[in-house]
Amino acid sequence: MRMDRDRADGPVVSGMSAAGFRVDDNIYRALAITPLRADAWSPPPIEALDEAALTLVLALDPPPEFVLLGTGAALVRPPAALVRALEVRRIGIEAMDSRAAARAWGMLRGEGRWIAGALYPIEA
Repeated sequence: MRMDRDRADGPVVSGMSAAGFRVDDNIYRALAITPLRADAWSPPPIEALDEAALTLVLALDPPPEFVLLGTGAALVRPPAALVRALEVRRIGIEAMDSRAAARAWGMLRGEGRWIAGALYPIEA
């Protein structure tokens, strides 16, 4: 799927497929993305997701408003302990399937929102 829209500042997810997420000239099977950069991500199983696994996106300065969590082909709720840990840091978390998260990334960044994203692979 190709995604066309006005370019926001920073990395933009321009397409996605079973192979991964296209950002500029790179394909990322799993993606950690901030307004400043896009990186390959090696996520743990969703039930083991914790703050340490989100280091790439939580290091953003200033901290993101929230983390957009793409949970793969289907929506999976993040672990309650992770949600609580982020709440303590005053960072929200919005979970959705990874395709929806990639589309939301572009829309929210187009609005200038200071967010971070962690997207699991679309297919296992």
